Amino acid sequence: MTVDDRFTGDFRQTRTDLPFGTRNEIITGPVADWATDFSHLEPEWAADPYPVQDDLRQRCPIARTERFGGGWLPTRYEDVAAIAYDTERFSSRSIIMSNFRPPREIAPVGGTPPISSDPPFHHDARKLLLPAFTRSAVTKREPTTRALCHSLIDAFDGRHVVDAARDYAQHIPMRVIADMLGFPPEDAPRFREFIENALEGVNLPPEERIARMGRLFDYLLAQIRDHLDHPRDDLTTYLVNAELYGSKLSPSHVAGTMALLLIAGIDTTWSAIGASLWHLARTPGDRERLVREPGLLPTAMEEFLRAYAPVTMARLVKEDMHWHGVDMKADDWVLLSFPAANRDPAQFDRAGEVVIDREVNRHAAFGLGIHRCVGSHLARMELRVALEVWLERVPAFSLADPTAVTWSAGQVRGPRTLPLRIG
Repeated sequence: MTVDDRFTGDFRQTRTDLPFGTRNEIITGPVADWATDFSHLEPEWAADPYPVQDDLRQRCPIARTERFGGGWLPTRYEDVAAIAYDTERFSSRSIIMSNFRPPREIAPVGGTPPISSDPPFHHDARKLLLPAFTRSAVTKREPTTRALCHSLIDAFDGRHVVDAARDYAQHIPMRVIADMLGFPPEDAPRFREFIENALEGVNLPPEERIARMGRLFDYLLAQIRDHLDHPRDDLTTYLVNAELYGSKLSPSHVAGTMALLLIAGIDTTWSAIGASLWHLARTPGDRERLVREPGLLPTAMEEFLRAYAPVTMARLVKEDMHWHGVDMKADDWVLLSFPAANRDPAQFDRAGEVVIDREVNRHAAFGLGIHRCVGSHLARMELRVALEVWLERVPAFSLADPTAVTWSAGQVRGPRTLPLRIG
């Protein structure tokens, strides 16, 4: 048995990044005015946030809310970009806007490095992950990803209506990430619960949220210990053995990074695949063109990422300041809506339309600045292969019941139920 003192004893007691709450307000409920009382957790935002964002961009480009203990929502590309690049005045120590804030003491590492890390630590923590997400490393995973997609469609077994979100889209990143981390493939369905707790349970009392997150980290610790006993060539073993500044990573760093890969690496891609299939199901002209012209798919895929960008990230204001016409207070939230930025007509022609042959498309779906998604090559490969296989195997499909489509609430938006009629 391999012994590593970092991962013995009570693991929870070694963690310094559990999110002890500083506030505990109820943050959901009807919105009276999105300019002064926004909430990205409301059903109308989940169903269709774009009209709200477009309205705010015209009349109040930086919206305010007193929910969540106070926060801001910029909707113009230039404002979202400015904050994303400004690490001097905005901290990433918590990237999920909720009813509590983790203490400042956890910076610059944060609970899920490197996405929760501030400079200068961020650069070195991110650099550790780069080898696993290069183009060449991702290319090696394409054959198994393609085979998985075919097997998922095989399992439709002649059904005329399938849920493309639960029967197809969600399984692809769950299996890919499980394989990267060296987790048992049969555990993949458990990841859905972890994701929902992290991203959609933000209105829970802090003690319940901590308990739910504790179950995730208990699972990760079990996986780490199994890798210590049975080392293999995967990302978990790599992180356990990695060194930073001459020392091996702390348990909280190892587990936090694994949690980041598990949560962010699954829900974002699942959502992008589902949103793309939703668009094609309701837009037969685009679907038929891609079936006729499969070489157009990489271009169309970038447009789906722009128009249906799944991810919104949060920042925390470091100190009181006047910024772009508004008075921000220390520890105010700022919600960086990359979806809103991607539909700014000042940045994109025909911003509100989906143009599958759009030639110039410098979208922000993978974020902007130092925290731009480290796994963008992997996400693009999964999205491309998922759509290639689907269009090859299922060239004709439509929405079985448009009213039955549901979308996730919170900072990652994508279809949670997507009933499609095949044929």
